[in-house]
Amino acid sequence: AAIGGKDSMSGSFKDLDVPPTLVSFAIVPAKSGEVVSAEFKKPNSLVVLVDVPRTESLLPDLKLAKKQWAAVHRLMKQGRVLAASAVRNGGVGHTLARMSFGNRMGVALGAAPSTDFLVPKYGSIILEVESTVDLSELSYRILGKTQSNPVISWPGVSISIDELLKVNESVLEPIFPTKANEPAGEPLTFNFDTRLIHKPKIRVARPRVIIPVFPGSNCEYDTARAFNQAGAESEAIKRSQILMIPGGFSAGDEPDGSGKFIAAVLKSPVVRDATMDLLKSREGLILGICNGFQALIKTGLVPYGEIRDVDHHAPTLFYNYIGRHISRYAYTRVASVKSPWLSQMSVGQQHTIPFSHGEGRFVASPGMIDELARHGQIAFQYCDSVGQPSHKIEFNPNGSIHAVEGITSPCGRVLGKMGHSERRGRDVAKNIPGSKYQPLFEGGVDYFS
Repeated sequence: AAIGGKDSMSGSFKDLDVPPTLVSFAIVPAKSGEVVSAEFKKPNSLVVLVDVPRTESLLPDLKLAKKQWAAVHRLMKQGRVLAASAVRNGGVGHTLARMSFGNRMGVALGAAPSTDFLVPKYGSIILEVESTVDLSELSYRILGKTQSNPVISWPGVSISIDELLKVNESVLEPIFPTKANEPAGEPLTFNFDTRLIHKPKIRVARPRVIIPVFPGSNCEYDTARAFNQAGAESEAIKRSQILMIPGGFSAGDEPDGSGKFIAAVLKSPVVRDATMDLLKSREGLILGICNGFQALIKTGLVPYGEIRDVDHHAPTLFYNYIGRHISRYAYTRVASVKSPWLSQMSVGQQHTIPFSHGEGRFVASPGMIDELARHGQIAFQYCDSVGQPSHKIEFNPNGSIHAVEGITSPCGRVLGKMGHSERRGRDVAKNIPGSKYQPLFEGGVDYFS
């Protein structure tokens, strides 16, 4: 066992202590379009084990392994492999379970497991392929077929995937919890269909965007690429039409809270005047994502539309209910189309968006929630797979009240949200289904045309 961090070989954690351990990693560059993820994709596919023979010393025969791997790679390049996973220390049984977890896709094995079902088979690979695929180049064994019934079964035995997943997650639950308390009651569903038809006095074909980078920012490149793809350019604030504050952990989320460093910069006289000039005089747009949303909240730009001192009546973003940082995808729904940022979306439209934060729980009084809803300022809500807002942690990862994910200023031209809409691309999170393209940046650029 190895316990430690990337800069440490102490090998200790609480009451555990192991000898200093050197762990090496091998990485190979590959075209993202040729990468195959591990989760089973659909029912009635063949599940095969591409095994690697062992030498007398019980090590993989590397000469034969290379031949097997090359044949698997050719099939992947041809798009014939639906799913693939290396068999590791848990053996074939553990690998099948992990491949089933992602889409709750079951496996019907053709026979009862052999005695080596849970024995490590380093170098071996389990593949999901269509039954018509030519596997003649491989030395393989058919294990069974995928099935829509979420169980791993063989004659006379059936094991629930949900039960296996529960056991699998319970091992580290005391150390890295996945469950937490949830807000009481059911969240309201907000729908605001009135669009902002106002356009700025000065139109531009390619609006300029300023993306300030603070110590700890880590989303500026994704953000710049998203705006460039939408047709914008980067520029200094006095010549810009859009201010975008990217995500990250500005100043290490110190002092005592996320976004305070950025908020302090925005409240400085020179920056405050320039920001309000962009918003008021030039009728520009402001966007804050994650750490940027936290800064917009702390400066009053959302929900008030101006930089001001906020009091206890203002909404805030607090520590996640689970008590730790979360990093995962979640469903969101569009709750309002008032903002120019949402001009290319419709109320009720769903997206699958990545989240990564420690303080993203939206908290506001009932009166503030009512005011935001009446003015169409609740832009996005966390929801389940059918678009229903939810307080459940599997859908609402931080426990936000009424599942609020993003809000706007009264004019709609300032938007803050927790989800990283900029983290997108053709092969980004290709193993996660759903609509991951949210035309947020395109809406902002279109406002100036």
